Amino acid sequence: MLSEPRLDDRADQPYVAERTRVRMQEFAAAIDRAYPRVFAWLREHDLTPAGAPIIRYRVIDMATALDVDIGVPVADLPAVDAGLIADTLPAGRYASLVYSGHYQGLVDATRALLEWGREQGLHWDSWRVDEGDAWGGRYETYRTDPRAEPDPSRWETEIAMRLRGD
Repeated sequence: MLSEPRLDDRADQPYVAERTRVRMQEFAAAIDRAYPRVFAWLREHDLTPAGAPIIRYRVIDMATALDVDIGVPVADLPAVDAGLIADTLPAGRYASLVYSGHYQGLVDATRALLEWGREQGLHWDSWRVDEGDAWGGRYETYRTDPRAEPDPSRWETEIAMRLRGD
């Protein structure tokens, strides 16, 4: 199930993450590795998450690999170590929707948001690079913890894409 797409202005949002380049068939394993590392690092440094976990998509080539940051929002940018990075989701105007269901449906939900944007005449903050399509601000927020809600039909994921500022 998809919510109606919407447009809104967002402030920048610092986060701590593991940055990785991963093929689609390895994506689940990368997520399973990254989130425990990030949450453990936050606990070790007495930092509280400032929101639900995210995946920021930096460069996408579905046929080969994705460059992603798998992480957690924080209140301020910390100095990081242990192979993690601290970065910021950029402020700007975003198009977003909320998808309810198992993560396997996220590709179709993303396609729906992209198609809606085309129909609206929106211009995404993206450009072509040798490795694929680069994005200035594209991310998913995992609103539901599967450990707390075992029914995948009730999982909620927000998909958000920044618009070009022209």
